[in-house]
Amino acid sequence: MVLAAGLLTLLLTQTPIKTEPGLATTPPKPPAITVIHAGRLFDGTGDSYRKDVLIQIEAGRIISVEPATTGRVPDGAELIDLSQFVVLPGLIDCHTHLTKRADRYDELARFKESPYRNAFNGVLNARTTLEAGFTTVRDVGSPAFLACDLRDAIDEGQLPGPRIIASGPGVSMTGGHGDLNRFAPQVRMQSFPDEADFKIADGPDEVRKRVRAQLKHGVDVIKINASGGVLSRGDAPGAPQYTVDELRAAAEEAHAAGRKLAAHAHGAQGIKNAVRAGADSIEHGSLIDDEGIELMKQHGTWLVADIYNDDYLLGKAIEFNLPQESIDKERALGQLQRDNFAKAAQAGVKIAFGTDAGVYPHGDNAKQFAYMVKYGLTPAQAIRSATSDAADLIGKAGDRGRISPGLLADLIAVAGDPLANVAALETVSVVIQGGVVVKNTVPQKNR
Repeated sequence: MVLAAGLLTLLLTQTPIKTEPGLATTPPKPPAITVIHAGRLFDGTGDSYRKDVLIQIEAGRIISVEPATTGRVPDGAELIDLSQFVVLPGLIDCHTHLTKRADRYDELARFKESPYRNAFNGVLNARTTLEAGFTTVRDVGSPAFLACDLRDAIDEGQLPGPRIIASGPGVSMTGGHGDLNRFAPQVRMQSFPDEADFKIADGPDEVRKRVRAQLKHGVDVIKINASGGVLSRGDAPGAPQYTVDELRAAAEEAHAAGRKLAAHAHGAQGIKNAVRAGADSIEHGSLIDDEGIELMKQHGTWLVADIYNDDYLLGKAIEFNLPQESIDKERALGQLQRDNFAKAAQAGVKIAFGTDAGVYPHGDNAKQFAYMVKYGLTPAQAIRSATSDAADLIGKAGDRGRISPGLLADLIAVAGDPLANVAALETVSVVIQGGVVVKNTVPQKNR
């Protein structure tokens, strides 16, 4: 699967990847020293900019961040002049599905496409996401274990794409959000019969086994479905799925292995069950109530709410054959989710940026920022939700999400002022990942 994906990208990529006979593909190397002159810098913390700053990068990491008036550009360094731009940390989307296509809602598509087709989707979507300024994503639901393979191919330099925090398929009870529901009983989709596709589990013991099997295959995070969903057949988004004991089994196994548990939960009771069980984040959180908000604050649980994609689902997705059942669910849920997001934000629940990319087109991730501001966050809070706060959620606070010495040199630049109009993040001029410029629409002069 990874080989097929790599071959496709070698045909499509605009910048050929250098290889040597008999050697594995290696990522492009950054210049020895790069200095970025930022006109304004939002470093991922606080509520304001630092002005006229030099950021020195070496070996893919930030070495120093100094005022341009006192800093210097070392001899031989590559200078990237962004003095007319706002520079920010590379953005992080904590809820994506890189192998999914937003122009394909045919219920039978899953029976028509091989895993290789999903891999090709992932290759294209990964590049699109990176060029939109998202240098890290958490993929929370792909065929087993495609997100892990895509992660590894990107890390090895075979493919361009964001750094991936990869889950396996969302663990689901029989008949739950992740199961194959309302088809004839003889219809099956089990590629791994001994492991029930690594996702179907009933009772604490089976849940533990599925989580352990996923950990065996290298996932970074465990996804579990604690309520019904919008895009699944035959279940109600508000209905809880899994008991607290079952969810606790997943949390214990994930935490014992140093991983986090992301709980898909629309319904109020499913949210509370997952929080009490020890989930680290609630994905969607559409019908959260006052008790759930208070519980999330007490437990320090993150909310990852996809409050943009309602527009797409009730617009373009209908053209792409979104089933009527899903349309009805979304119409009942979409505005409630946004209103409840506003309540949670007002109450001080921790919020990390996550969009459900794949439900809408990849690359449009930044369109959610304006909705987060509309429903209660300041622009700075919305940006932090996709930088330092997101890094906290995914366990990478010491590595990314801020522009600070020692951290990875993942940065973006925009021409507008996102603190005045957060929609400026929808048009990214420059993307730098690990010190390597992967997108630059700004003419430069070499020093």
